[in-house]
Amino acid sequence: MTLSLRASSGEYGAVRLEDTPPRVLVVDDEPTLRRSLARLLLSRGMSVVTADDGAVAMQLLQKEPVDVAIVDLMMPRVGGLELLEHVRAEHAGVEVVMMTAFGDVETAVKAVRAGAYHFLTKPFRSNDEVVLTITKAAERRRLVDRAAMLERRLEHLEKFGELIGNSPQMQEVYRLAVGVAPTSSTVLILGESGTGKELTARAIHQHSPRARNAFVAVNCSAIPVDLVESELFGHMRGAFTGATATRPGLFETADRGTLFLDEVGDLPPLAQVKLLRALQEGEIKRVGSNETKHVDVRVIAATNVDLTNRIAAGRFREDLYYRLNVVAISLPPLRERREDIPLLAYHFLQKYAARSNASIRRFSPEAMQVLESHRWPGNVRELENAIEHSVVFCKDGVIQPTDLPFSRKQSTSPEPQLQPVAAAADSPGGQLSDLPYREAKDRAIHAFETGYFASLMQRAGGNVSEAARQAGLDRSNFRRAAKRAGLKMRDDD
Repeated sequence: MTLSLRASSGEYGAVRLEDTPPRVLVVDDEPTLRRSLARLLLSRGMSVVTADDGAVAMQLLQKEPVDVAIVDLMMPRVGGLELLEHVRAEHAGVEVVMMTAFGDVETAVKAVRAGAYHFLTKPFRSNDEVVLTITKAAERRRLVDRAAMLERRLEHLEKFGELIGNSPQMQEVYRLAVGVAPTSSTVLILGESGTGKELTARAIHQHSPRARNAFVAVNCSAIPVDLVESELFGHMRGAFTGATATRPGLFETADRGTLFLDEVGDLPPLAQVKLLRALQEGEIKRVGSNETKHVDVRVIAATNVDLTNRIAAGRFREDLYYRLNVVAISLPPLRERREDIPLLAYHFLQKYAARSNASIRRFSPEAMQVLESHRWPGNVRELENAIEHSVVFCKDGVIQPTDLPFSRKQSTSPEPQLQPVAAAADSPGGQLSDLPYREAKDRAIHAFETGYFASLMQRAGGNVSEAARQAGLDRSNFRRAAKRAGLKMRDDD
């Protein structure tokens, strides 16, 4: 016997559901319990399908899409463990929550080890315990589905060179880069360290008519000041101490190709003058030579500093700035395009798993949540390093939070991730330091209490008494503090 019920919408407590409600299969041979569970889940905005034994549930799963199955352990014909085995083999995406009498807890634990998401003992401690468990199982199902979808999308992703991202900010980068690539115009790429400035420059070169010729990259800040002109424009034998042979510079090496000048703001004044002439006239002179050479070089420059401030300070030529800034492309920091983090993470996972010959194909939902929540001060470069680190330490084919470098640095890091206070500082209200002391303090305390009590309630499975015990508070004080922090608490919690 099957019964299918659907609710239009709903939300449980502070746990946000997706636009479509979770679809839950209730499998129990006790009609009264089956009906009461269905009513409970419907009242919390979920869609419900029921079956009175495992055999009927197997047939139903062939026809009905289900996110979570809540299954009684002991049933006639086909029991819970057999149904669990069938679901893991034929419907791997469905999360299974086992129900069992208290005396069968040991068997239920075996079921969890066999792949069940969780188990609940009958009679249930509270309705909220049931709803919270199923809600979390549904969220896990959707996170796993999302990870699989992202992995598939990487295979067909429209990207620009090695740049990856579907965020609006990256779409604007692609638009500008694709537009300027066929031309010979100079480009100024702006962005923090690690955002992919050289990758952008390479992609522009690869999509230009110069793609078959050289792409030459140099970091201007890494060249000793007294050797900058020689490095860029070349030198004659005997031009200075140590110049034992005539040597062409990077402009000549990049002739008919592209020269990428990273950290162009660090060029010394005399080199700026010669660079301006090279851009205006297409001519260079080697150090120690009176001969002018014509070069056909497309220059792409990049910087992580505000060049207008350096112009105001007299450290960068204004005429050179405008010559470089024909087309400006601003690369967003990773924290401003968080929707791209999963795509980038899977790209780097594929790269380093293949390089290490490791059979690692995905992230656990918990690990992906950590990645999406991290602040990434080092941007995409930091993310790539984190994934390479994770591939090294991953042992079971699925990257877990403990494989990420943050977990190993947590005890010494001056700025742990996921701090409620940091979240408050980044809130629409602005930085805490912009506020009066009392208001900033109140906001920080509220953010801490909200995160603290929500985390405790989640860890305790919605059980107030257990959460209070872990907090070291009596039950009534815990409830009052949690309500004050903004958690939704029922009077019977």
